Amino acid sequence: MVHTLKRKQQLQCDISTAWKFFSAAKNLSDITPEDMSFIVRTELYDDEIYEGMLIDYYISPLFGIKLDWQTEITQVEKNKSFTDFQKKGPFKLWNHHHEFTENENGVLMTDIVTYELPLGFLGEIAHNILVKNKLENIFNFRYKILETKFYKR
Repeated sequence: MVHTLKRKQQLQCDISTAWKFFSAAKNLSDITPEDMSFIVRTELYDDEIYEGMLIDYYISPLFGIKLDWQTEITQVEKNKSFTDFQKKGPFKLWNHHHEFTENENGVLMTDIVTYELPLGFLGEIAHNILVKNKLENIFNFRYKILETKFYKR
């Protein structure tokens, strides 16, 4: 079964600041909980993401089991949106669309993740028992980090 996780967060910054941070794949480690043991394996420079870019990671989503994960950037509209799609990894489907909308308070960031687990009904059981809460926790952690990072005093 395909699931959707949608999150919105108001960032108190301008669009170029938001885009620079989120379009640099190396920053993903900074907004991922430590217990995920998230490591970007691809040698990245300060270049922004681009369509067709492949990024390799190690990730330990559950029980400390280390997995390979590869995503491809499938869509980029500078200062507006980008999409990363899992090419290899723990999900049957993982499509993460990031959207940035300027407003009077800065930038409204919207994440829409469409995902599906492998193994049919066993994957659904795992989703209900573990995965759904794990994803919620990851995005809650991310929210807190971004609130601190993009909060104007």
